[in-house]
Amino acid sequence: MIGTIIGDIVGSRFEYDNIKTKDFELFTDDCHFTDDTVLTVAVAGALLDGGRPSYSQLQKRTRVWLRGLAKKYPAADYGTRFEDWVNSKSDEPTNSYGNGAASRISPVGFVTASREQTITLADTITGVTHNHVHALIGASAVAVSTYYARIGWPKEQIKKHINEYFYQMDFTLDEIRPTYSYSLACWDTVPQALEAFFESTSFEDAIRNAISIGGDSDTIAAITGGVAEAYYGVPQELREKAESYLDERLLRVIHAFENLFER
Repeated sequence: MIGTIIGDIVGSRFEYDNIKTKDFELFTDDCHFTDDTVLTVAVAGALLDGGRPSYSQLQKRTRVWLRGLAKKYPAADYGTRFEDWVNSKSDEPTNSYGNGAASRISPVGFVTASREQTITLADTITGVTHNHVHALIGASAVAVSTYYARIGWPKEQIKKHINEYFYQMDFTLDEIRPTYSYSLACWDTVPQALEAFFESTSFEDAIRNAISIGGDSDTIAAITGGVAEAYYGVPQELREKAESYLDERLLRVIHAFENLFER
């Protein structure tokens, strides 16, 4: 999941100050991790918590992890609905269609053994907070793309699958870049993030593609980064630089997850 985290950190300084070019410094002192990193680690933690839980048990674990980590990092720039859910006594989901559902789901694509299992796990985890149909579609599209990238499908084949079952992928980044603007909706961000991966030539190029269209830059690059990691792997120097922005609590979960599922 380090690819998701790299995308989040690189994109953090551009979320409210978009840049419509691929020519920029990846890491600066203005970069930081955001809610996309915290909640991706929370999903990984829920998946790590031993045994083979039932789906209801996994949902309970996910609730505990999402709320627990969010409260430990209260300044990570969460959405209003999610913050209200974290502080609520109710376990009812928020009916949000926001792209947070898709930005935190990449760990699922590293643990599953089939398309069906990937979608079931993505729905189970996403439904804890985002039970809107468009959030479930967005999260499943990202998880399935990550799964297929991990098992070696060509980008063209993954794109064809996404086009057939999830989103109409009938645009290029160059076509949308001049007019693309900020949106938090899954349908306005997940296809664009996946296209940044489909048009890429390397992990770094995928991240640069994602940032270059503007919009919700940290979340778009986080989505792109998770899929790109599964496909390309991550250069060691980028991994080490990203980890320098993280604390020991987050790193412990990341390394435990990677040691169990990504080696």
